[in-house]
Amino acid sequence: MNTIKKLFLSFEQSFSLLFLLKWTFICLLIGALTGSTSAVFLWSLEWATNYREANLWIVAFLPIAGLIIGLSYHYYGESVVKGNNLLLEEYHSPKKIIPFKMAPLVFLGTVLTHLFGGSAGREGTAVQVGGAIADQFTKIFKLSNIDRKIVLIAGISAGFASVFGTPLAGAIFALEVMVIGRIKFEAILPSFLAAIFANYFCDVWQISHHTHYTISTVAALTPATILWALLAGIIFGLVSLLFSKSTHFWGSTFKKLIKYPPLRPVIGGIILALTWYLIGTTKYMGLGVPTIVDAFNIDLNSYDFILKLLFTSFTLGAGFKGGEVTPLFFIGATLGNVLIWFIPLPMPLLAGMGFVAVFAGATNTPIACTIMGIELFGIESGIFIALACTTSYLFSGHSGIYSAQIIGSPKHVFYNNEKGLTLTDVDNKRRKN
Repeated sequence: MNTIKKLFLSFEQSFSLLFLLKWTFICLLIGALTGSTSAVFLWSLEWATNYREANLWIVAFLPIAGLIIGLSYHYYGESVVKGNNLLLEEYHSPKKIIPFKMAPLVFLGTVLTHLFGGSAGREGTAVQVGGAIADQFTKIFKLSNIDRKIVLIAGISAGFASVFGTPLAGAIFALEVMVIGRIKFEAILPSFLAAIFANYFCDVWQISHHTHYTISTVAALTPATILWALLAGIIFGLVSLLFSKSTHFWGSTFKKLIKYPPLRPVIGGIILALTWYLIGTTKYMGLGVPTIVDAFNIDLNSYDFILKLLFTSFTLGAGFKGGEVTPLFFIGATLGNVLIWFIPLPMPLLAGMGFVAVFAGATNTPIACTIMGIELFGIESGIFIALACTTSYLFSGHSGIYSAQIIGSPKHVFYNNEKGLTLTDVDNKRRKN
């Protein structure tokens, strides 16, 4: 019997070694390609932002950029127009390999959006690029459906980690985002390998850099500060819910009012360009990184967060390309900056809590966002970050920016009957009721 046990253990360790070697090789390829692409992408966004800020007349051509994006997706990219939701759908119900054209289309579409003054982020682009690159290895290596799920997670992990410089958060985000409340544990090692490799290859090119944020003051941990952190988390969760609903609202509104898809970003671009001219500031265009940095240090306008929410949800709803996460950072950090008016916690701490907590509520990834906060701001603020992210996750409800997310574990017992539904199904169900 002891001999059989020893043989069994030796076989188990052999299979573990084969698994490690197999996924190290695949994730090295995914990480190298995705990380290198992210480096070029970050450089392109930096160039687009700097050029736009030095030549503001270019914003007048935002409708033309919208037409190019709209026509590209309508006539060439209709199969990939769902973006991140397509990755989630293929994970849950595999049908066909993600077309590689998703990567160049979303890359160019996002750069055009930023160059001409749209309000958008970069995470969605990086995730789609990573997923599209990674899924090509399903065909090359003839991977099974089980391995394909892992490779999609690795691609998302690589894209997220490399574009933000947060390999730990990127790995956990990819694991956590697929199914609300459930993690695919067999994908843990590949997810971390892809994230670490992609982050390394993004940095090794040295053609782009990640923004550094600092929480200079952290409150003492007392029952009172814990309660204040929970209150802040509730507010962050409600705002993330508002962002998700706003994005879906603008998207459905444009679809109802404008039947020809390429015209949606044209009309949206005209409205945005006129709005930028009337308000006379570029603060809410593009990523808004300077304002995010300021949120940790100086008093900002009380309405900054709501305007960014409005402009980003409108931009993406109209059909422009980009991500939601960096705008969510902007919304959360500037909202935290305002909460100093009635929540007695340090401004940098509130800004940092909002930075990740609004993101946590909108994407239903509280663990990844907690880890991201620790990676970006340090362990000293970790407890407050965790309280804000988990509370925001709870109060954002069964909603989110990724409508194809499936509810694996409901957020509380009152909604157990929604287990297994997508967020779209939940929304439709509530409308009928």
